[in-house]
Amino acid sequence: DVQLVESGGGSVQAGGSLRLTCDASGYTDGTLGWFRQAPGKAREGVAAVYTGTSLRILAHFAEGRFTISEDNAKNTLSLQMNSLNVEDTAMYYCAATEQLVPPPHIFRASVYDYWGQGTQVTVS
Repeated sequence: DVQLVESGGGSVQAGGSLRLTCDASGYTDGTLGWFRQAPGKAREGVAAVYTGTSLRILAHFAEGRFTISEDNAKNTLSLQMNSLNVEDTAMYYCAATEQLVPPPHIFRASVYDYWGQGTQVTVS
């Protein structure tokens, strides 16, 4: 079974950085992504990667500030977040599917089969 466990969330001041990590045990390959959900708002895609490739896709608000990376040896997915602002406050989720999701749909939550419990990021 695939299990996703996020870590690395916390509280940070505006302008600061955090690095989130997703431990993806039992996962082989396909599409991995980060999503976030703020209170009262819909879940939105942040970044995604096709495992084993150099192709990375970032949401517009993440470009220039966030970096997604994977470590195949450790079976982990990371999200380095810099220049955080209060609008980045949300619960962040790791998601996975063994499908190669076409780019137009890569931030559609319904295409992902596996989800972690989330890690809270609070920016003040």
